[in-house]
Amino acid sequence: MTEPTPPLIAATRDTGPSTPPVRTDRFRKDIAWVAAPLAAGVIAGFLWWLLAPGGGNVLSGNPELANPSNPDSWLPRDLTLAALMVLAGCIIGLTLDGRLDGPGAGRRFGFALGGGAAGALAAWGVGLLTGLLWGPAPEPGLGPEYGFTLRSYAALLLWPAATAFVTFALALFGVLSRKPVK
Repeated sequence: MTEPTPPLIAATRDTGPSTPPVRTDRFRKDIAWVAAPLAAGVIAGFLWWLLAPGGGNVLSGNPELANPSNPDSWLPRDLTLAALMVLAGCIIGLTLDGRLDGPGAGRRFGFALGGGAAGALAAWGVGLLTGLLWGPAPEPGLGPEYGFTLRSYAALLLWPAATAFVTFALALFGVLSRKPVK
């Protein structure tokens, strides 16, 4: 008349210790989008000091611009860093092209933008440090704002901005070049 009720908790087999999901490979690939621009930022910072007026002054070669306290060297120095930031952002954007399909594309893009921002800050810091180590001693009578410094901090935003623009342009041209579906 009465039937036995089925157990509410099903018997489970012990499969041993649980293994965590494999995420280390994906984590390494994602971290590479931050580590590579960070390493490139160190190189860009050294190049900034080497090429810019007031630093190594390799680009202009003008002896009047070799003094970092000369106000005429400030704009070319900032433009040198800005050009390096745009170049690095374009390279990262071109490297990111082709990796924006499939799962994790937004994550990779976010890591690339964050890596670009970290690389820009690293370039700025390494350039200033190189200027302190190898450049002429700052003149104490002029104040701390004179010497090998960056006047336009907006130049630091050009690396992630160039990465975003190149990625957008390549994605747009990729969509426009596909044949329409009939």
